[in-house]
Amino acid sequence: MSKGEPAYDGDGGGAGGGDGTGVVDRILTDWRRERPDLDVSALAIVGRLSFVAENIVGPAGVRAVERHGIGRGDFDVLATLRRVGAPYTLSPSVLSAELMMSRAGMTKRLDRLEQGGLVERSLDAEDRRSFRVALTDRGRQVVDAALTDLTADLSALVSELTADERDGLDRALDALLRAATRPNHPGGG
Repeated sequence: MSKGEPAYDGDGGGAGGGDGTGVVDRILTDWRRERPDLDVSALAIVGRLSFVAENIVGPAGVRAVERHGIGRGDFDVLATLRRVGAPYTLSPSVLSAELMMSRAGMTKRLDRLEQGGLVERSLDAEDRRSFRVALTDRGRQVVDAALTDLTADLSALVSELTADERDGLDRALDALLRAATRPNHPGGG
């Protein structure tokens, strides 16, 4: 190790092991040493949030839905149809808007889901120029089972937190999301 080189332990996790905590702590220590003039506390929050989302929550969600033979994108479409309530039907353009997808991307996804018997498309009775996408009985069974597994897996994940910690985290993340999505906010919007 040369002079000035950080003493990394090579496991990707620093002092905290491969859990991400050590990585974030090491980055903060390095920046505090190199740029003591900056408040780097936001890096800790965003770093931990990013690590949890990308390395824990995201993969857990993928595993939960893949147990039911669908991918996360397919689950998103099926879940959107399911949560609107009976008759579990929307137009492709509404689905695209809800999932922030291009219409072409939605068409490709709907083709796959229709081939799998999970959704069906039909002409809109009120506007014969448009289509409606409906969840089939099989699609409803698959999305309900996947949602049951997903909520169980995510509940197990947050079970390490007390009820007060969960409530506080939810409120804090909600406030951050609201602030960051305001028009003209430097973090988003």
